[in-house]
Amino acid sequence: MVKDLFERIQKNKGPLGKWASQAEGYYVFPKLEGPLSNRMQFHGKEVINWSINDYLGLANHPEIRKVDAEAAAEYGSAYPMGARMMSGHTTMHEQLEKELAAFVQKESAYLLNFGYQGMVSIIDALVSKNDIIVYDVDSHACIIDGVRLHMGKRFTYKHNDVESLEKNLERAVNMAETTGGGILVITEGVFGMRGQQGKLKEIVALKEKYNFRLLVDDAHGFGTLGKTGAGAGEEQGCQAGIDVYFSTFAKSMASIGAFVAADKDVIDFLKYNLRSQMFAKSLPMLLVKGALKRLDMLRSMPELKDKLWENVNALQNGLKERGFNIGDTNTCVTPVYLEGSIPEAMVMVNDLRENYSIFLSIVVYPVIPKGIILLRMIPTATHTIEDINGTLSAYEAIREKLENGTYKKIAEQTTVDVSAE
Repeated sequence: MVKDLFERIQKNKGPLGKWASQAEGYYVFPKLEGPLSNRMQFHGKEVINWSINDYLGLANHPEIRKVDAEAAAEYGSAYPMGARMMSGHTTMHEQLEKELAAFVQKESAYLLNFGYQGMVSIIDALVSKNDIIVYDVDSHACIIDGVRLHMGKRFTYKHNDVESLEKNLERAVNMAETTGGGILVITEGVFGMRGQQGKLKEIVALKEKYNFRLLVDDAHGFGTLGKTGAGAGEEQGCQAGIDVYFSTFAKSMASIGAFVAADKDVIDFLKYNLRSQMFAKSLPMLLVKGALKRLDMLRSMPELKDKLWENVNALQNGLKERGFNIGDTNTCVTPVYLEGSIPEAMVMVNDLRENYSIFLSIVVYPVIPKGIILLRMIPTATHTIEDINGTLSAYEAIREKLENGTYKKIAEQTTVDVSAE
């Protein structure tokens, strides 16, 4: 008997979907309103916002708003129409690519209409069925989805564990010698959940021993790390060892779109083989002109990154001084690890938002181990010392409530725990 395709999804909403009846509209799919900034409106009240990746404060910067408005008035949101290969190509797209390549110290670059699907296509294009992929087990979902398209062998290595990577490289080498293929290693410049930089310098050093190419997703590193803001590779002094560098405009650039940078022959190949770009619309001119202005500000206004890091250091040092566990983050991403259940976490976040006017992201199982609550904060250049001090005081208060069982009691009365279902 053939089952109804929808029978499964009606019974099993997935690890996050099963919380929808209790969480949707507040804990998931919340509505933050007002101009993008350090303070926004949530359910009609002002909150300190630690949940957006507007690292450099460009999202609502007056110079950016002016250029975006002028580009919208001149071009609208449609131009150019069609894929780059067919009718969506312009000299401004080429100009942005040249400037991006120079900024990240690569020979060539190619614009992508969206970061997630761009990464999926990059992986798909770079490997054949005879090649082997070795990637960090904590890689972003876009990397995992790209790897799933691969028809050949793939291995994961323990998160940021160079010894584990080397063991898997040995396996990959043995297999590649049989298949006649090559090896692609994939990692991230910054892991966006826990805030650790990828071990790029150590991975690049392994090239002296093993023959592989390195693809790095540096979405959170671009604009925030390195002397010039060119990312985690620049920060670690190994940018030249990154064979294919990827980043998105959705973080420091506060926009939509992405790019990939590499040697010219690699980019020339990708231009003709990235299916998500060959068969989808070009990045609109409105976003291209906006990206050129944003990139110019990254280059010419180092004070934006300086202010960002002033706030990062104040927040992270304040948390550590008060005994909070922020793990081993060495980037702007600021996680705080607490012990508790998902219902306790929901009550805690409700308390933060309603009684302390603090809006931040909550991460729980299955993203992290059961029994751990990760409160993730993204400091930006727009935050103030008042924001930071108020947040530190609130953290001390919620820790006491978590430890003395206040949140557990409230959760037992108000929340149905479906985590075991």
